[in-house]
This record gives sequence, C-alpha cells and structure tokens, in this order.
Amino acid sequence: MASVDNKGDEEEPFVVGAASVDNSETLRNHTKDVHILSSAFLLIFLAYGAAQNLETTLNTKDDMGTISLGILYVSFTFFSLIASMVVRFMGSKNAVLLGTSGYWLFIAANLKPTWYTMVPASLYLGFAASIIWVGQGTYLTSTARSQARDYHLHEGTVIGKFNGEFWGMFASHQFVGNLISLAILRNGAGGTTSGTTLLLTVFLCSMTLGTILMCFLSKRVDRGEEGPKDSSFGLCSSLISLLKSVITPLLDVRMLLIIPLIAYSGLQQAFVWAEFTKEIVSPALGVSGVGGSMAVYGAFDAICSITAGRLTSGMSSITWIVSAGLSLQAGVFLWILKYSSTSGVLGILYPLLMAAMLGIGDGVINTQLSALIGIIFKHDTVSVNSIYLFISSFCCEVLLCKSHCLWISKENFV
Repeated sequence: MASVDNKGDEEEPFVVGAASVDNSETLRNHTKDVHILSSAFLLIFLAYGAAQNLETTLNTKDDMGTISLGILYVSFTFFSLIASMVVRFMGSKNAVLLGTSGYWLFIAANLKPTWYTMVPASLYLGFAASIIWVGQGTYLTSTARSQARDYHLHEGTVIGKFNGEFWGMFASHQFVGNLISLAILRNGAGGTTSGTTLLLTVFLCSMTLGTILMCFLSKRVDRGEEGPKDSSFGLCSSLISLLKSVITPLLDVRMLLIIPLIAYSGLQQAFVWAEFTKEIVSPALGVSGVGGSMAVYGAFDAICSITAGRLTSGMSSITWIVSAGLSLQAGVFLWILKYSSTSGVLGILYPLLMAAMLGIGDGVINTQLSALIGIIFKHDTVSVNSIYLFISSFCCEVLLCKSHCLWISKENFV
C-alpha cells in the first residue's frame, strides 16, 4: 500500500495493509506500550485516588489534610504552565517516570503526617502530576500515530481506540482503590494506626509496581515533543519558547472552541468529588456509602471509556459521542435540581443511578477530548496537552475551593 500523506490521515480507511514480519513486531510493540502505560496508571492511581479520598479523614489535626490538598491543587495548576517545557526537555517516557515519584512520596508522607512532611510532598506532587499528565497525553498520541503510520490505518480511529483503553483502565482505579480501602479498613480499622499503616503500605507497593512497569515502555520521539537542538539554548530563550508555546495554540480558533469543553470537563469532575458525594450521596447512604457510589461511578466510567474509544473514527463521530455524553449529564443535573431524598430502596438506588450516569458522561468526555486534541493538533501535542491540563485543573480548583469555603462558613456560622 502506498505511503499515507500527512494531510490525508483523516480520510484513510481503517484497514490493515499487507504487513511484513518486521511490521507485525512493530504492531505488537505499539499495543504493548499502551497496555503497559494503562496498567501502570491504574496501579498508581488506585492507590493515590483512594488515599486522596481519605486525606481529610486521616489527617484532621489542624485541618492538615485539607490544607495539604489545597497546596497540592495550587501547585498543580501553576506547574501546568511550565510542564510542556519539562516534557520537551526530558521526553515523554522520562516525564511519566519522574512523575510517579511525586505520588510515591505523597503516600509515604502520610505514614508520618506532619507539616514538615506533608507540605513539601504536596508541593512536589503538584509538579510531578503536571508533567506525568502532559507526558501521558504526548506519549499516547505519539504511540497511536506510529501505529497508524506503520500500518496505514485511519489515525483518528487508532487515537480513539488507544485513548479508550487508557481512560477505561484509568477510570477503574476508583472502583479497585475503594474496594481495597473498604477491605482493609472494615470494622473501624481506619481509626487505628495499624489499619492506616497497612493500607498505605499496600498503596506504596502498588505504586512501586506501577513505576517498575513504566520502565518497560519504549522510548518515543514525536514531532510535538522535540526540544531545542541548539546547545546555547539559555534561560531567556527557554522563557520565550515557553511563552510562545502557550500563546500560539490559543490563537487557533479550533482551540478556542475546545476550551469550553475542557473547562466543563474540570468542573464536572470537581462537582462529583466535592458536591455530589456531599449533598446527594452522604445524606442518602451515609459517609460509608461514598466509597460504594464512587466505585459505581468508576466502573461505568471505565466501561464507557473503552466503548467510546472504539467508536471513534473522526470529527463527526467525536461530535455525536460527546453530545450524547453531555446530554446524559445535563439530564442528571436537571434531576438533581428537583431531587429530594427518599427512603427505602429508591433512596439507595437513585444516588447510585446518578453516579452511573455521571460516570458514563465523564468517560465519554475524557476519551473524546483527548482523541480530538490528538487528531487536530498534530504538530504541537505537548503544548496543547499542557494548556488542556491547566484549564481543566484551574476550573476544578475553583469549584473545589468554593465548596471548601462554603463548608467552612457553614461550620462557623450555622
């Protein structure tokens, strides 16, 4: 089959040409890297996600848990602006490897939570989280492009499929992590030092295994992550390059049209974590039911991510899939506006059904937005992923801060 012109990637049919023995080895390497990356993120974030859910419960002295998370989110938002420069310099594989260290140190700091351990760990995790997510987006897109180029496949379909697998595996961390927490902290073990120590030790082992897995990723160099080749590249040039990489994508009308979707993605995730669990789930199911509802949310998020990724074929499919997910979540929000808690089976079923519907919408939005960015911005993947991360995290931080301030006001004045 003739080689594929870059300008015609989106029109190329999703078919596999005649592959040589070397090509089939290449195919196995591409899919292997996606499996490794997805599994590693699952192992890391099942530990971090569950620990984050328990942070404000475990570290209540002087409100250390809440303040640590606040420091983490502010640091994460700030470092998102410079994450693209770090990923360009290190390469996407090295960036995700270094990023895992921040999560490991944060969990380790919780074994002996003091201001001297939690504050530095939270600050560093903000930096680590920014580069691991920009590196992940760049690495996954680069892998998909290699797959499409080597086998003359439709690029949009491959990007959608790989993003579907990754986000499906990632979303299941809520389900797996909460089950582990429930199993270890059952019967009130969460209030004992031995119970929390055992849980955090298990989480550290899971993160260590995830980090080891990432070492087996193939090294990739994509046009979107190539750094400067001039050895005289100094601080001034670095700052100019960073500023240019942030501003240039924002001058593209396509990016301006995507920004509202990115902002919504961050807001709807923060709503689930901060408002839905507190205002809908807790009154109906109690605090112990939060883990169960988030497990349902994560399970449907994972299933829908995989399914939506396999349905991606280009711009038209992304449009209708995202529209379906947004419509479903809009229905949940309208339901919540008129919702009043009830007793009996329906009182238990309704919050779980809402969690499932919100999870489906989140799975669609994450998968399709990542695929859309990979399809449209082929030549500057790193910078666009950095902007995506900054906008999403900033919107998430705004809603979380608002929720926390309202909670403080209620505690002090009600």
